[in-house]
Amino acid sequence: MILKGVSGFNLRFLGHSTVRLELGDRVVLTDPVLTARVGGLVRVVLPPEKAAYSGVDLVLLSHLHGDHLHVPSLKLVGRRTRIVVPRGAGSWLAKKGFTAVEEIAPGETLTDGGLTVTATEAVHSGHRWGPRLTHGPQSPAIGHLIDSKGLRVYNAGDTDLFDGMAAFGPVDVALLPVWGWGPNLGPGHLNPARAAEAAQKIQARAVVPVHWGTLAIPGLKRTARMRRLLADPPREFAAHVRAAKIATDVLFTEPGADVVLPASTDRA
Repeated sequence: MILKGVSGFNLRFLGHSTVRLELGDRVVLTDPVLTARVGGLVRVVLPPEKAAYSGVDLVLLSHLHGDHLHVPSLKLVGRRTRIVVPRGAGSWLAKKGFTAVEEIAPGETLTDGGLTVTATEAVHSGHRWGPRLTHGPQSPAIGHLIDSKGLRVYNAGDTDLFDGMAAFGPVDVALLPVWGWGPNLGPGHLNPARAAEAAQKIQARAVVPVHWGTLAIPGLKRTARMRRLLADPPREFAAHVRAAKIATDVLFTEPGADVVLPASTDRA
């Protein structure tokens, strides 16, 4: 499978879990987080320029947490943009003034131009305010399989490992989270080691590490531990991939940069 030079296929990592995907004559944005602050978190890299999130045809939201479903960022993308949310969250977001909200559940599929998007299971809290609360909006967290002309991209959203991942593969490119925004990871997340296992399960020919290096708690961002956690997770992920001899190209990309696609992901 040749990735570099595939007509109209481009990826740009905008930070955290936000990726601009150009495929099938469509522009897709995953979990847009585009501002300098996200709730109580601060962005430690520059916010993307407007051109990075212009011309978006489809927004894919994986779950309701504020660092994934970020209303101010969605307003920047546009209230009329087609936004796909986990089933059960549509009416809540529509009440915020967005006019093209659709719902999808694991196993369900929608089309947008030359794209087919299938929602997948994800092992992660789906409550807007966290796993220990019962009031307020809630819907199951999901991931996405994005297919176009024989090319498959897996957008994991937030998830931990689960056996059903193996059914998604093989995929050409996986967007896999490798950390979070704080000094520790709660349940329902991948760390660098588990992300490497996920890459193996889904037979990912290439992986873009996401969910790192972008957001931090203001009081912690200057500590030595937090500085390491803002930089090291994708490198640790790559080291685990090498140590386990997993046949995956790690497409390490700094927040805000275009993903450099490999010339080929064929395996002997």
